[in-house]
Amino acid sequence: MKLLFYRYKSICEVEIIEAFSEIGAECIEMMMGTDPANELARVKEKIEEVSPDFVFSINFFSLISDICNIYHIRYLSWIVDCPVMELFYKQISNEWNRVFVFDRAQYDEVKNFNPRNIFHFPLAAGIEKKRRLFEKTDAKTAAKFSHDISFVGSLYTEKSPYDAVEGLDSYDDGYLMGIMKAQEKLYGAWIIDELIDERLVSEFKKHLSTFYELEGESYLTDKITMSELYIGNKISAMERVDTFKSLSEKYTVNLYTMSDTAELPKIKNMGSANSVTEMPLIFKNSKINLNITSKAIRSGLPQRIFDIMSSGGFVLSNYQPEIGELFEIGGEIAVYESIDDLIEKCEYYLSHDSLRKEIAEAGFRAVRERFSYSLRLPQMIIMAFER
Repeated sequence: MKLLFYRYKSICEVEIIEAFSEIGAECIEMMMGTDPANELARVKEKIEEVSPDFVFSINFFSLISDICNIYHIRYLSWIVDCPVMELFYKQISNEWNRVFVFDRAQYDEVKNFNPRNIFHFPLAAGIEKKRRLFEKTDAKTAAKFSHDISFVGSLYTEKSPYDAVEGLDSYDDGYLMGIMKAQEKLYGAWIIDELIDERLVSEFKKHLSTFYELEGESYLTDKITMSELYIGNKISAMERVDTFKSLSEKYTVNLYTMSDTAELPKIKNMGSANSVTEMPLIFKNSKINLNITSKAIRSGLPQRIFDIMSSGGFVLSNYQPEIGELFEIGGEIAVYESIDDLIEKCEYYLSHDSLRKEIAEAGFRAVRERFSYSLRLPQMIIMAFER
């Protein structure tokens, strides 16, 4: 089986390419071009050159969908981020799409645009590349990445387009801040859509110099954009700052990030971490690896959880509706339901080494046996071709 992998340097692409090789597929890579005007012709030329059985990408590209529809080639796209606004392009309805969405809430939002060809499909991770890294890592290097509590990721403070809003009415501004603070503390349910109406959306849009819109025909509404892109990212920033501020009052927290941590003076900012050569070592050697899911991911489990588990690391995650469907809570993963609960769970698991290691080992086995790329990719291909 031959596939054309349309790439844009997502951090999970390297392990997926290796997994395609493991399952015996011929994977031909094509990097996204820098000239949008020439991209259509470039991709068409590549498809005619290699004659793939299908085209694959991380996340959804409307241009690739249109080209595959013309050539009657299946286009498999695995959605690993949320929100992915491109899912609302009219091309999502193309017959030759096979779209796999990890977050059930986002899946429910888009499934009716193409009911036979959009699937709910949780994420996965690679095993072998990390194993080889660990085998060649000496004790001194491993010790460099050994921490009690660590987190790898953004604070979202630099990813908050909400902050560009200017001159919003004081009542609307206060109302939005109130509902965001309420949502920040609420795990397992998304209430924002019920609490913003069309008047508020219209006012919000008026006070942004640029409000995000897709170019071309789409199913995207301003309410979805406001809820998920603007409010979702803003709450994520609020939650992460509040969480680390509270947690660092009691514990040393090592944060690998490029975000500005000036308002978190007790956090130990470790700078960026290379996703291939350093991140797995952090996950493996930290006693507790935190997962604080972006609020725009309303039900599913983010890539970070699978990456930690596939490294043999212990995960302490905020509660998500799908977490108990995929993993045994308390057996393969640990979960907290508030900042106070997080602080208590950190104290408990830092003082129970054997239990923490047992959970980490069970989590690793769960990914190896149920959620490795070499297992999940064949399942995805079967689903795509059954249709």
